[in-house]
Amino acid sequence: MATVSNLFRSLLLSVLLSFVTPVLFVGAVLGALLTVSYIPGIALLGEMGQELVLSFLSTFGEGYPLQGVLTIGITCGMVGGLFDVFNFCLYQDIRSH
Repeated sequence: MATVSNLFRSLLLSVLLSFVTPVLFVGAVLGALLTVSYIPGIALLGEMGQELVLSFLSTFGEGYPLQGVLTIGITCGMVGGLFDVFNFCLYQDIRSH
């Protein structure tokens, strides 16, 4: 029973970290581009970068950038969970020998 408890705890942590990481990364990129857009010499570069990132996110979010960020985060969370389950199954196989 402790093995199942450890699996679920590890799975929850892996999914949570795999979801939060791309969301924070996209937020940091948008924050950096917003900051750059206030610098007088390169403001145009920051604004163009923001438009490109938001357009990219809108592609995944059916026209809504926030929905695109959530879609990417959920997908990465699922992949992280699958890797964790694979690792758990591999560990169980090695442990049984």
